[in-house]
Amino acid sequence: MTVWDRPEPANRPVPLDRERIVAAAIALADEGGLEVVSLRKVAARLNAGPMRLYGYISTKEELFDLMVDEVYAEILPEEQPGDWREALRVLAHRTRQAALRHEWLADLLGRRPALGPNGLAVTEATLAALDGLTDIDTVMRAVEIVSAYFTGAIRREITNLRAERATGLSKRDWQRAHGPHVTRMLATGRFPALAKAVYDGTDVDAEESFETGLDWVLDAVAAKLAQP
Repeated sequence: MTVWDRPEPANRPVPLDRERIVAAAIALADEGGLEVVSLRKVAARLNAGPMRLYGYISTKEELFDLMVDEVYAEILPEEQPGDWREALRVLAHRTRQAALRHEWLADLLGRRPALGPNGLAVTEATLAALDGLTDIDTVMRAVEIVSAYFTGAIRREITNLRAERATGLSKRDWQRAHGPHVTRMLATGRFPALAKAVYDGTDVDAEESFETGLDWVLDAVAAKLAQP
């Protein structure tokens, strides 16, 4: 029985429900990441005994599932775009925006399928955007490919943001600090392709990189859908 199928217990001295528990857990994770989330700390934030929470949530994994599903409510579009490409684009961007608000989401994306009501609604909207365009197996692969792209891109962006905070160095600062070493290595002539990328390539920010990569992935999906 999943956490969504299991009924909540009746209220006791301190009124509780899963909605309040999940909201408290998300607030903790937003402040300090998943590593600071525990049933004990959530209970303390709610002024309740830790054992009280076990009537609503059996494990921390269940709590994470509920937290992810709550954020999926932010990802679900208010209106379904009529075009499949725009629908997948909106999904990718809304997922990125949610992860930038809740960085811990990047640690949980791409795991088991989201089985909560909001997660299922996002999956339904995504599949519905491609419904009827081709066979279901091709639809599934297309959705997986787009999801794999934006999940990886989001994780990389969040990792870089965390590194900036941990080191106190922005991307530019890090490049300046390591520039002399890179210059010396490129001067050896052993890395000509890398040297071309460093000296001739255009530096873009995370948002532009995300958008460009997404366009290329959607172009590939469109080409596949166009095949007889």
